[in-house]
Amino acid sequence: MVKAVLPVFVLVAVAAGCSSSESKDEQRLTEQRENYCTQLGTWQKARNTADTDTPESSGYDEVGALAQDAFLAMRPLRDETVGGGRTLGEATAAAMNNGDSEAEGRVVKYCGDAGFETLTR
Repeated sequence: MVKAVLPVFVLVAVAAGCSSSESKDEQRLTEQRENYCTQLGTWQKARNTADTDTPESSGYDEVGALAQDAFLAMRPLRDETVGGGRTLGEATAAAMNNGDSEAEGRVVKYCGDAGFETLTR
């Protein structure tokens, strides 16, 4: 009887360990997505405010710093797809560097799909 119980116990222990690890990975991924979407939304708000300022104002320096924060937050997620054959990294760069509204729409949709639509514009 002990011989039959031991393999089952080991199998259950291994499966429980994998589940716990997967749960931690999923939680970390969710936190990374939330951080990215928060940084993206902060950048959008600053950019929209700076658009009403004159180019000589310091608002543009702040927008650049906030874009850098969003790029840093995007790094661990950069290879996730956002549609149109683009990755999150490519779409973020196009939105922030080139003012590509389609790319910005894709990253906003990415945040919405991740459950963080209220963090962006």
